[in-house]
Amino acid sequence: MSRITPGELVERNGGRYASALGIDLASSDSAERFKWFLAAVLYGTRISGVLATRTWHEFAARGVLSPDRIAATGWSGLVFILDAGGYVRYDYKTATKLLEASASLLNDYGGSLDALHDAATGPRDLESRIKTLAKGIGDVTAGIFLRELRGYWNKAEPMLSPLAFRAATALGYLRRGTLDPVRALPRLRQQWAADEQPPGSFADFESALIREGLRLRRRHTL
Repeated sequence: MSRITPGELVERNGGRYASALGIDLASSDSAERFKWFLAAVLYGTRISGVLATRTWHEFAARGVLSPDRIAATGWSGLVFILDAGGYVRYDYKTATKLLEASASLLNDYGGSLDALHDAATGPRDLESRIKTLAKGIGDVTAGIFLRELRGYWNKAEPMLSPLAFRAATALGYLRRGTLDPVRALPRLRQQWAADEQPPGSFADFESALIREGLRLRRRHTL
């Protein structure tokens, strides 16, 4: 048995990262999904979560939170915002990536990530469409983005994060050496339901596990 219930873990660690940024993924406004996409691109680079969060707030403070605003800001303007948030190491590549992704969304999906989701034939096609928005958007960024849309987008079913898998094993939600990440996901869903938590909020549990996984990784690298 785990020492802490799934609901208690969320209370302790926090749930969706999007919620912490003030993004309402349950909203009918597709602009909220793009705000989280921007955050996922920032979090998906090898840079600290603190700097990625700070940089997202720099974009928010300037109102650069939509594909057309990113396009209008231009490459130099994006680099300036990225640098203001401390995102210096990856500023050039990330500015290019954001411009390319925004152009793809505007040209192919009318600027709407919801339209991209609707066009996808299933979960794997959805992941592929996300990754083909721009060069440099890979499995990590797509996973970050889609993970928090579980329960909101019916085709958002990415693989369980290795960080979440590690934390779930360490906390006793999963038996050591008996489950792989593919089989672990339904097991964790069962435990979330058994704790009488809303099915649509499972992504909060997964995000709480990821925070725990990051904590475990930092502990072992000290």
